[in-house]
Amino acid sequence: MGKWVQVSAGLHPECEYIYQLEQEERRCLRQIEEYGNTSSTGCLPEWDSVMCWEGTMVGETVQSPCPAVFSFFKNSTGMVSRNCTSSGWSHAFPPYHVACIVEDDIPEESYFATVKLIYSIGYGASLVSLSIAVVILLLFRRLHCARNYIHIQLFLTFILKSVGVFIKDATLFSEDMDHCALSTAACKAAVVFCHYCVMCNFSWLLVEALYINSLLLVAVPPSWRCLWAFSLLGWGVPLVFILLWIGSRLGFENTECWDINEESPYWWIIKGPIVVSIGVNFLLFMNIIRILVQKLNPRLIHFNNSSHYRRLTKSTLLLIPLFGTHYMVFNFLPDHFNMSLRLCVELCLGSFQVTPPPPPLQSPFLMQCCAG
Repeated sequence: MGKWVQVSAGLHPECEYIYQLEQEERRCLRQIEEYGNTSSTGCLPEWDSVMCWEGTMVGETVQSPCPAVFSFFKNSTGMVSRNCTSSGWSHAFPPYHVACIVEDDIPEESYFATVKLIYSIGYGASLVSLSIAVVILLLFRRLHCARNYIHIQLFLTFILKSVGVFIKDATLFSEDMDHCALSTAACKAAVVFCHYCVMCNFSWLLVEALYINSLLLVAVPPSWRCLWAFSLLGWGVPLVFILLWIGSRLGFENTECWDINEESPYWWIIKGPIVVSIGVNFLLFMNIIRILVQKLNPRLIHFNNSSHYRRLTKSTLLLIPLFGTHYMVFNFLPDHFNMSLRLCVELCLGSFQVTPPPPPLQSPFLMQCCAG
């Protein structure tokens, strides 16, 4: 998961290019200031808005490779030259746009745009379908039971995560604002809200797995009173870690819009609990499979109960897409590992949340569920 929030609430594609230019300009200005303290003739160091030219004597020609900022667009091996004349520096030749060719259609940028389009469609579809599912579960009293209550909470986290992504995109990627210099309370609030929704989503995935394990392990389903503990785990625990992260950013790393987390030790306040929850959830999922395999063994169960457990199996397996098991693929790998594949799995696949319909009202599984 590590990179999910960093990508979905990360650095705008062109901001790193701008930051690189700003760093080069500051370095050049310091060099010009130091050079000004020495008495020399010729051309002084100069910043031409693209690169820094070293000072030299009149009549000399300075040749330099294309600036490093062009590597953001294409690995260029071109060279740019300038003459030092008695009137000062000449224009760069050949011009930057000739010597340092930039492709109009950058494959990586096109790929990211495609990913953004896919996950936007996915989150939009999930937002609509899950909202309908929540309304159905709330309207019909016969569907009011402990397990469906957990389903509603889980669906709400998916809905909130979709809303959080759309708010984040509108805030960070708007064409009408300087997103690279944006550091307002509204911007930080959008990032915090997105992080909180993601953490709650993983917490309720864990609650779902815990509840299904309890249904399989004990004869009596958990009572409604147990839902208070589940609610605390699903909504309260993420809030604690979010508040700790906010405090650490305010106190030690209050930079930009809190959307850049690379090499930040405080990012583990959010990433750590998510990594742990994914690992625990996967173990619980494997335990569910183990229990179901045992219970479906004809030698271990009575013939009369076989249909009951088959319905139980069908209902449980329908929830596999909601268990977040696909996040295990990258859970313990570095954030920079195979970014293209990670984006495809975590954003594109994760944005389409398949919501299975509730089991039939007559099924023994639902009767067991609603007994709690």
